[in-house]
Amino acid sequence: MGSTLRNLGWELRTRLLLTTGEAGMSTAEYAIGTIAAAAFGAVLYGVVTGDSIVNALTKIIDKALQTSTR
Repeated sequence: MGSTLRNLGWELRTRLLLTTGEAGMSTAEYAIGTIAAAAFGAVLYGVVTGDSIVNALTKIIDKALQTSTR
């Protein structure tokens, strides 16, 4: 009986693996991840190079470099 259950388990596992049809899934996942990373990079670049960020960073650097002579 133990070997019958074991064989049934292997048969069920084999059928599940054959019917899932996951061929090429990793390639699709890599493609979606690459597109998402590129889109995030483009948004981040747009935010960092925007006028408000550049002005804020310039003010921070100017304030840090100012020397007080009292």
